[in-house]
Amino acid sequence: MFKSGNVTVMVSDMKKAEQFYVETLGLKLLPESDGHFAQIEAPGLTIGLLHLAGEHGGDPVNSGSMSIGLEVEEMKSAIETLKSRGVEFHHAVEGEAAKVVHFSDPDGNALYLVCNR
Repeated sequence: MFKSGNVTVMVSDMKKAEQFYVETLGLKLLPESDGHFAQIEAPGLTIGLLHLAGEHGGDPVNSGSMSIGLEVEEMKSAIETLKSRGVEFHHAVEGEAAKVVHFSDPDGNALYLVCNR
C-alpha cells in the first residue's frame, strides 16, 4: 500500500535548519524545490524542512508531537562528534535493548540518537 514515507519538520529559519541538519548532523541536502522547503536525506529516512512564512506561518514550531530518531553504530563516538559541532544533549535513557540520547535542533524540535545493543 505505501511506497515510501518522510517526516516534515517545521522550522523558523531555513538556512539555520539546513546548516544544522547538513553540517552539524552530517546528513545530505537534496535539491531544493524553493526557499520554503528542503529535503534532507538520512539513511532510511527523508526529512522535509518546511518554513512557513507570511499569513500561513502561525507558530508551527515546537508542537512537541514528534521526534526524529537516528540510529548509530557506536554511541560514544557519535556523541563526541556532535558535541564538537555544538550539539547539546538533554538526557540519556539506557535500557536492556538500547541506549537513547536526546537533543534538539535550532527550533527545539526533538531528536534522539539510538544505539541498539
